[in-house]
Amino acid sequence: MPIHPTKLTLAADGSLHIQWSDGPARRYTVNQLRDECPCATCREKRAAPPPPATSLTVLSPAEAQPLKLLSMKPVGHYAYAVQFSDGHDTGIYTFDLLRELGEEA
Repeated sequence: MPIHPTKLTLAADGSLHIQWSDGPARRYTVNQLRDECPCATCREKRAAPPPPATSLTVLSPAEAQPLKLLSMKPVGHYAYAVQFSDGHDTGIYTFDLLRELGEEA
């Protein structure tokens, strides 16, 4: 049977903790999960050249607030769809990707 999460916990500091079926537990910050979003739009933004140093980014009211993880919904038996407080919800985080991210808890 493939390795899969057995327990997901949202800590008081907002970090996500996942216990995996083969034993280890990993901790993920919300910012790391958002920064590593695997959706096509986010991958394109990460691959694009940086904006000129003189440009200013305009943030929406949701983006100006502290980032929070609002929900994680299973996608089949291989991933989670994650919704963030900045309105982003198109990333599908496979179990393989989640195993690569985070740090040992």
